[in-house]
Amino acid sequence: MPTAPELLAPAGSLAMAEAAIAYGADALYGGPPRYSLRARNNEFGDTARLGAAIAAAHAAGRRFYLVVNALPHNGKLKSFHTDLAPLIALGPDALIMADPGLIDLAREAWPDVPIHLSVQANTMNWASVRFWHKLGIARVILSRELSLDEIAEIRQRCPETELEVFIHGALCIAHSGRCLLSGYFNRRDANQGTCTNACRWEYKIHAATTDASGDPLPFETPLASPAAGEWLIEERERPGELMPIEEDEHGTYILNSKDLRAIEHVARLAAIGVDSLKIEGRTKSAYYAARVTQCYRRAIDAAAAGRPFDASLYATLDALASRGYTDGFYQRHHAAATQNYASGASAGGTSRYCGDVVNFDAARGLAEVAVKNRFAVGDRLEIVQPAGNRQCHVERMEDSFGAAIRVAPGDGHRVWVALPADAVGALLARFEPAAETGNAPDLPPAAPDAR
Repeated sequence: MPTAPELLAPAGSLAMAEAAIAYGADALYGGPPRYSLRARNNEFGDTARLGAAIAAAHAAGRRFYLVVNALPHNGKLKSFHTDLAPLIALGPDALIMADPGLIDLAREAWPDVPIHLSVQANTMNWASVRFWHKLGIARVILSRELSLDEIAEIRQRCPETELEVFIHGALCIAHSGRCLLSGYFNRRDANQGTCTNACRWEYKIHAATTDASGDPLPFETPLASPAAGEWLIEERERPGELMPIEEDEHGTYILNSKDLRAIEHVARLAAIGVDSLKIEGRTKSAYYAARVTQCYRRAIDAAAAGRPFDASLYATLDALASRGYTDGFYQRHHAAATQNYASGASAGGTSRYCGDVVNFDAARGLAEVAVKNRFAVGDRLEIVQPAGNRQCHVERMEDSFGAAIRVAPGDGHRVWVALPADAVGALLARFEPAAETGNAPDLPPAAPDAR
């Protein structure tokens, strides 16, 4: 049987870290806003919170990798040692880095801390992996643009180097994140952690022809052929700034990639001998971390035990908000199959996170729920727990004063719901009407050896 690869989950907050640990991650990754390419939705600018996440991982027997993968200008070098020293003191298991200069500075100051080469370094071939191994890099995170066969060849030629690949999450319209669009439009550099996701903005298309006043005519018919043979795009927030582009489709979000979901390739990646499978999403919620980690934990455990892939995991991931899914470059698809031309926003799936079960009143037989999104009596819920998930209908609900109610209005409210006593600590998800499963059986529990 293949060795189970490490399941590496994102952590942009202590809550995310705790959720990923509870639902089966072997390791976590996160880092400070200044150096980790995540300047927003990142709690780890607070050293105490970062320390708590690292401590939680170690207490559970897991690992925590500190992300320091910015591509810095000279200004950041001046304070690098001073900034990083208190974070190294927290005891991370490795540093994830991309810039050769920072790597050199880190090796000089902390020679005993392993370094993992970030995907930002765009390692595409076995010769590059061998080069970085000679410089003492313990693990290389391969570029997202590689196929399964290419990864297999790298594994065969570089057996002594740990390899990591991305398995789930957002994809960039650039080589593994090294994008200049945001810096061009907003002077917010993606390579410094302040990406504005310009690839997901809304663009209008104009034909490069003009009216009597010299203004460009708006694009109205998808298959129209402009006399000049050229198209121009106009971003919604920048009227009048017309940029030429070769494009003959009506796609509004022409730069917006679907999200990566390669769960069906877990067994092949394990057989190849990839050491770590990585989930993207440090700016996501703890709920996202829990659900995605749980799915990939089950897929990895099945592959390690020689069991077939469980196709029901598709439905669980489909239920989460996404921009649609692609398996990226693991198989060679036509580019159009990986683009989402309809919307730049994450769309809700077949279920919605609606609350956390925080307490149980045995006398009333009701559980207290911290509400995150609206749900009501009669709704079908999924009780999500590390050991396995269950489904139930909401048959009874009370407010915090004990009065019967039918609707939990939304975030910030506390309600009492008829749930099992052992649901305390669970996440709740409400199935959308189209996803009602009737008398479908409970979802199978995690494998006995799942962590």
